[in-house]
Amino acid sequence: MGADGGRRVVLGVGGGIAAYKVADLLRRLTEAGHDVSVVPTAAALRFVGAPTWAALSHHPVASDVWSNAAEVPHVQLGRQAELVVVAPATADLLAKAAHGLADDLLTTTLLTARCPVLLAPAMHTEMWEHPATVDNVATLRSRGAIVLEPASGRLTGTDTGKGRLPEAAEIAALAELLLARPDALVHDLVGRHLLVSAGGTREALDPVRFLGNSSSGRQGYAVAAVAAARGARVTLVAANVELPDPAAVDVVRVISASDLREAVQKAAQDADVVIMAAAVADFRPSGVVAHKIKKSGAAPGPIALVENCDILAELVAARRPGQLIVGFAAETGDESGSVLDHGRAKLARKRCDLLVVNAVGPGKAFGQAGNAGVILGADGSETTVPYGPKAVLAAALCDIVSALLAARQS
Repeated sequence: MGADGGRRVVLGVGGGIAAYKVADLLRRLTEAGHDVSVVPTAAALRFVGAPTWAALSHHPVASDVWSNAAEVPHVQLGRQAELVVVAPATADLLAKAAHGLADDLLTTTLLTARCPVLLAPAMHTEMWEHPATVDNVATLRSRGAIVLEPASGRLTGTDTGKGRLPEAAEIAALAELLLARPDALVHDLVGRHLLVSAGGTREALDPVRFLGNSSSGRQGYAVAAVAAARGARVTLVAANVELPDPAAVDVVRVISASDLREAVQKAAQDADVVIMAAAVADFRPSGVVAHKIKKSGAAPGPIALVENCDILAELVAARRPGQLIVGFAAETGDESGSVLDHGRAKLARKRCDLLVVNAVGPGKAFGQAGNAGVILGADGSETTVPYGPKAVLAAALCDIVSALLAARQS
């Protein structure tokens, strides 16, 4: 732990054009209170100079083992680190790490580190898909390193494809998760297809107005990102979410409950797990006015509502043998029962396998960086997840999902 109570993090920077994006990652880690030592490769310093890293980290920066040799920096950094993050992890850097080469400060630090190591690759698609890189990634994962899948999109120049560095916010969230739970990103969902819904649906009143809710989609996005980091193929149905797409996740954007229902039913056909984290409107206007409703000076008339389909209940009724269905319940306590009372009643009513229950209200859950919840199981189990980053709740849910899938397969 750092002098001010923050965690000791080593941020390795590889020699790729995406190195400039890592300045944002460094800012996020330092603003979270962590003591971050930046270790760039010599090639990385050709993209972003040492003064930038030193100014943002408040530590001197070196790339070779000869600077301050008396302090044996490659040993001290590795021993003291509670997490090592490498971004961008280039093809060259992945190869060196996989084969134990140690010709600079970063690669020697990787050999001495005994904490979680998170590698965020970035390179051209052909390099990522080359058999040598595929083998190197498999080797690193077999040794316990967390190697993220790169994002897809615009690469250097005009070409596009898989190989973009994941967004700084996503890498930072996964880094925080590993600091909270070093075992949170085990690669145990390989070969599984997870369908996750997120965000809040909107039901149109007229061309400019709608009925909606306060869901930001952050919890569903955290579930998708953690599941992808654990090796799953993830389809994310996102309703009105203003967040960057998680890396290596197929995102389907929708607006209304009807749109979400159609997208979810399609993707659920071959999904092993369906996680309904979206806040779906229970009602919609009975009709949509074709023009913008104007003020008339009189009190507005009532808005007639009709009930939307119960998408979760439909998924449960249509599920294939072995398919897991997970619901979410954003609840408030009232005179008829507590948040958990309402959650247990909903679990019994919906007949899903798991239900994630969390209290909502001012400053709780919706739009917040953190969340707390209780994961209720159809078998009567209850797993309490204390308040923390939303990725922590996502990891706890993935733990239970993984165990249930394994039990059903055995």
